[in-house]
Amino acid sequence: MTDMYSEPRISEAKLPAYGHDERGQENGRAHDPVKFLKSTEQRARERQVAYETVRILRKDVIDCYRKEGVNHYEKCRDVCERYYHVVAKKDVGQVHPDWADKAKHDGW
Repeated sequence: MTDMYSEPRISEAKLPAYGHDERGQENGRAHDPVKFLKSTEQRARERQVAYETVRILRKDVIDCYRKEGVNHYEKCRDVCERYYHVVAKKDVGQVHPDWADKAKHDGW
């Protein structure tokens, strides 16, 4: 059983980019609508995983501040750095597909 004082477990796994299908025709229709729908759903799942990761890390920072009290500047530095490095990434570390045109899909 885990509690507030046990060591947090964080996965260091790096996920590869996933397959996707872009809208390739002039009228906006995808070449393969099923593949396009699946890739859209996968992007939504990846975004949700990124948001939940930030939420969990934020909770770890809050718990550390409450546990350490006035010594949180020294004791919670690594927790805060881990949180900062995730939040400072573009799209909070969300896994993106390998876009054909990177400039077109930057910052969504």
